[in-house]
Amino acid sequence: MQSYTVQPARSVRGEIRVPGDKSISHRSIMFGSIANGVTKVSGFLRGEDALATLEAFRAMGVQIDDDGETVTIVGKGLHGLEEPTDVLDCGNSGTSMRLLTGLLAGQSFFSVLSGDKYLRARPMKRVVGPLSRMGARIGGRAGGEKAPLAIQGSQLKGIEYDSPVSSAQVKSAIMLAGLYAEGVTVVREPHLSRDHSERMLRAFGANVETFPGGVKVRGGAELTGRDIVVPGDISSAAFFMVAASIVPGAELLIKGVGVNPTRTGIIDILKGMGADLELLNERDETGEPVADIRVRHAQLKAMAISGEVVPRAIDEFPAICVAAALAEGTTVVSGAEELRVKETDRITAMADNLRRAGVTVVETPDGMEITGVPALKACAADSFGDHRIAMSMMVAGLVAQGETTISDVDCIATSFPGFRELLEGVVQR
Repeated sequence: MQSYTVQPARSVRGEIRVPGDKSISHRSIMFGSIANGVTKVSGFLRGEDALATLEAFRAMGVQIDDDGETVTIVGKGLHGLEEPTDVLDCGNSGTSMRLLTGLLAGQSFFSVLSGDKYLRARPMKRVVGPLSRMGARIGGRAGGEKAPLAIQGSQLKGIEYDSPVSSAQVKSAIMLAGLYAEGVTVVREPHLSRDHSERMLRAFGANVETFPGGVKVRGGAELTGRDIVVPGDISSAAFFMVAASIVPGAELLIKGVGVNPTRTGIIDILKGMGADLELLNERDETGEPVADIRVRHAQLKAMAISGEVVPRAIDEFPAICVAAALAEGTTVVSGAEELRVKETDRITAMADNLRRAGVTVVETPDGMEITGVPALKACAADSFGDHRIAMSMMVAGLVAQGETTISDVDCIATSFPGFRELLEGVVQR
């Protein structure tokens, strides 16, 4: 396991592009594979998570070519996938496993999904439960709570499901099963989670209807391949947005970032903390809003973070914690219990690391209280095998008083290969 040492930064300046959106990259492969005709994807994220999805569909007989610029998918249609001859390895990707569980539940064959030790520890009953109500036949460790998951494809029926959590993975898994189900499938959630599946499935020709509080899918509609442009991932941009906010004298322009309103919680939170952040050149690319984001250093102030903004920023909370650690006052996060079932328990992981850096942090069951400090102490930080924890602590190291060393940074490759090089390219020392 590789560690990485970060030196304090004098400033952060420049113009960058971040890799393609991970959520959209996953879905482009999935939907293109079960569509009729050819789908061409530009801006595809070649991180380990999205590549796990790509290899899973290759294992089910889909021709997918990648020339380094464009990923070309020759779709097999809704019922054209082939039974895989081996276990489908999802690596560290919860998106791959949960969405594939929904898609595979309606096939005519048997399949098994597994992943690395972190993924095998994550909760799967949240998708297995509602899928079983649709008629899915899924077995797994701990009564279907843990992978590996064994799925015997079967005839599904539409259901109405009130999800107890706002999760795009849960919603999307049920929607994908709904493509194969008899009748109509309805999913409601407490707060609107990211809506990439709804947008993209409609673009492919699925019978998808959104309404306040949920989504409705009618089964049986064939999908048609199309070209997709993947915008820059706002979850990746978040680390640079926080870096530019906390490093004195910083100014960054992050080009071509997806600003889907179900994903812009990070922008709302940083602005609420007093960040100097603006959206430029706002436009639409293949159904997704895109903008350039300019961020300058500003003195941040603490705030209360709760309610509907939480699911819109759920992946960005490790970076938000770093911003809170440098803000004046005590930031209170609540309603974020989903952070405990990510790649690691991100509440405990960030609390542990920030305490090492001299910050007072109080954990709560659904969040944390972070009291900001003028400067962080140099420390030995632990990624806990979580890519977002690793990158967040690398950003924290830019404003620490001395060298910060982060353990096990190999995990960054799951979502952001090239992060270290891009960060070092804008740091001035």
